[in-house]
Amino acid sequence: MRGRVNKAIEDLDYHPNVMAGSLRSRKTKTIGLIVPDNSNPLFAAISRSIEQVSSDLNYTVMLCNSSYSLENELRYINVLRSKSVDGIIILPTTTIPDHLNQLVENMLPVIVLHHIIPKFKTGFVLVDNFKGAYDAAVHLIDLGHKNIGYIDRPIVLPHSLERLNGFKQALKDHNMEVDDDIIIQSNGFGYKDGYETMEKLLRRNHPLTALMAFNDITAIGAMETITDHGLKVPDDISVVGFDDIEICSFIRPRLTTIHFPKYKIAEYAVKMLLKKINNPEKIKDFEKKVLPLRLVVRDSTAKVKE
Repeated sequence: MRGRVNKAIEDLDYHPNVMAGSLRSRKTKTIGLIVPDNSNPLFAAISRSIEQVSSDLNYTVMLCNSSYSLENELRYINVLRSKSVDGIIILPTTTIPDHLNQLVENMLPVIVLHHIIPKFKTGFVLVDNFKGAYDAAVHLIDLGHKNIGYIDRPIVLPHSLERLNGFKQALKDHNMEVDDDIIIQSNGFGYKDGYETMEKLLRRNHPLTALMAFNDITAIGAMETITDHGLKVPDDISVVGFDDIEICSFIRPRLTTIHFPKYKIAEYAVKMLLKKINNPEKIKDFEKKVLPLRLVVRDSTAKVKE
């Protein structure tokens, strides 16, 4: 991955503006925001919240979608630098920090959301993914479920690994076996991917009574599969998502999920970034804020049938 990052940097002529340090006093009151896919309701809600918080503080946000592509991420960073943004908030596509550290070394403040990047030198705003997934699994265990499937993210990143580990630890703490046969990676990030991945899981003919998914979109797609196979949620299979996107309250059955504090993460990220913008001597200071998550119990989970 590091080789791929470095090759993309070379191919795209990616180079942070070496004059950035001397230009810091000439603020443009703009912030760059790079998200993987703003059509994802979670990222859309975070983006909207960042725009709202920034606007209240007299800053404008320039929004870019990387489409889960490192090359796009680097290209948009170049664009944002050319527009002389005062700082960047990013949900990155990789855990390799080299390109972001280059920005920080050249005195451009950067805040990373959602997951840790090892050896990145400045600021993170995160949620407690491990505890959130742990609590969701314990909820299902408390309802009597012993055969719990799990649909994971297609490309593992630290936040998805924390969720999977939280799920596994809950099983171990309740003296339950972790069955790798009913842990499966999704085909992608959309509702259709959740649907198709659940079909693969059902074809394994395991006596599932419950399912956890790494996010709500996957869980909702999986619920459609369950219904199309003549089964009912939660009577036959209980389902838990993660993120608490708006649609969770409006589908039927309403989805039990882990609430992601979208406005809070935006508020901390913007304020952390502005502190670095207004105090250049703090740009390289390491900061980390981890926000708690909470379980929201709705209609998609029920006690296991005896």
